[in-house]
Order: sequence, then structure tokens, then C-alpha cells
Amino acid sequence: MTNLGADTVWPLWADTVGGDAFTVQDVAAPPEQAVVTAVAAPVLLGFAPAVPNGRAMLVLGGGGYVALMAGREGVQVARWLTGLGYHAFVLIHRFPEAATGPSAPLDDAREAMRRIRVRGLAPDGLGVVGLSSGGHLAACLAAEYPAEWTEPPSPRAALPTRPDVLVVGYGPLSTNAKGRTLLPDKPPLPPAEKQAMYDRLQPDTQLLPGPPPMFIVYSGNDPVVPVENALRLYGAVRGAGGVADLHIFGDAPHGFALDTPGLPVSAWPELCEAWLRQVGFL
Repeated sequence: MTNLGADTVWPLWADTVGGDAFTVQDVAAPPEQAVVTAVAAPVLLGFAPAVPNGRAMLVLGGGGYVALMAGREGVQVARWLTGLGYHAFVLIHRFPEAATGPSAPLDDAREAMRRIRVRGLAPDGLGVVGLSSGGHLAACLAAEYPAEWTEPPSPRAALPTRPDVLVVGYGPLSTNAKGRTLLPDKPPLPPAEKQAMYDRLQPDTQLLPGPPPMFIVYSGNDPVVPVENALRLYGAVRGAGGVADLHIFGDAPHGFALDTPGLPVSAWPELCEAWLRQVGFL
């Protein structure tokens, strides 16, 4: 099984990883460009810093919940974070589909938070960086878990799943949800479980009181994820008694991640680093 260059591979719901936990689109591609197309068993890929700062970050990549940009929005982000001293963990989560149901990605993300905390690698705090659909998932960690859903049993259930800080980039927070789309006749997203997840998980309306400090970065002309998502999230954080930095770049592509040179949006990692220092998380 490929580990995408990670130092450790931790299974989420089992003691060991048996066989291939996930499938990559191109086995010859470097880890920084890997795309995961199927997940048999969710895992955490751990990247260790040379000089630990006592904190860790969970990294949630995008891919529209039908794939995972595990390289550009996972491994690359993790290596940026380890350079700052964080233990970084890239989550390879299940997708919402008939075999798993709509709750699978959130269940995996919550268990990942517990898994990191129980290992003692984040004594001074555990944050989350989520991009694209991973940004939606990251924000869900600061929101209510649906009362009608049943979480899988976890031996670490007593540990908190709330992040201490959140970095959300170009995530589709609620404009895919029924009744909140910007296009009046937007069809449901396939598969049905994915649409059901977006309908039920709208973190901008479900934030718990006192949300963690949040760094929000979007493109103003994103053709895939409307900037209204950023405005909704920023307003929700303030309304729930939290604080957030909101950065909207007027001209930037969707999925700008860390490798969009020559555009102003390429400065967002430095802005985020300065913000992490300001909120006392670096």
C-alpha cells in the first residue's frame, strides 16, 4: 500500500491496516500530485516536523466527496505545516455513497481528531486545515452533529472532536444544500448520499456557540464554489461569538491550494502563518 511519503499510517476504525486501504488514480504520480479515487478503509497519514511546536493539524483535502486531492490539498499542505513545526495528518476518508451513507466523511474526521489527541502529539492544541470539500468538512467539526445520526462506536468517544483553530479554504459550505443554492433549478448532486450530506450538514447555520478562531480564504470569482459561502461562514462565526479573518482574492482559480504562482492568492499561506501567530497557535 502506498503511504504517499508519510512517516506513519494509522487506521481509524481498526487496529491494523489490511491490504490496500485506498486507491490512487496514478500510482506513478509523485505524492504531491496524488489523487485518491476509492477508499476501502479510512486512514491517517502522519507527517512529523523536524522541530515539533507541541501542536498538530488535521489536513482535509478536497475532491467533491467523490475523490480526494490527497497530493495538492493534502501532502503539500502537510509539508508546509511540518515546516512550521506542526505534526500534520492527512485524512483519507470515506466518501458518502450507498455503501457508507451520508455521515461517513464526518464520522471519519471526528474519529481522526480523537485518534490524534489520544496519541499525545498535540499537547498545546489541535487545529484543522480544510480545502474545497475538505473546507466544508472542517467547518462541520465546529458544528452540531445531527441528532438523528448514529456515530460508529469508538473506544475514544470521550475525547473532544472540536478543533482549537480552523483554516477553511474555498469550501462549499451550504450553496449545495436544498433551498440554499444560488441557482434556482440546480439539480441534486450524485450520488444521493452526497446530496443528503450537503442538505443535512450546513455548518454556517449549525455552528456551536463560541466557535474556534477561523481563517477563511476564498476566490471572489470562483466558478465552482461561490464566494457567498465565505460570507455566510464569516457571518455565522461572528454571530456565534467567534472571531475570524476573512480573505477574498478577486481573481483566483478554484482549487488554488499552495501552488498557484504569479497571482496575489499565492500569498495566503504567509497570511495564514501570521494569523496563526496572532491567535497564539504558532
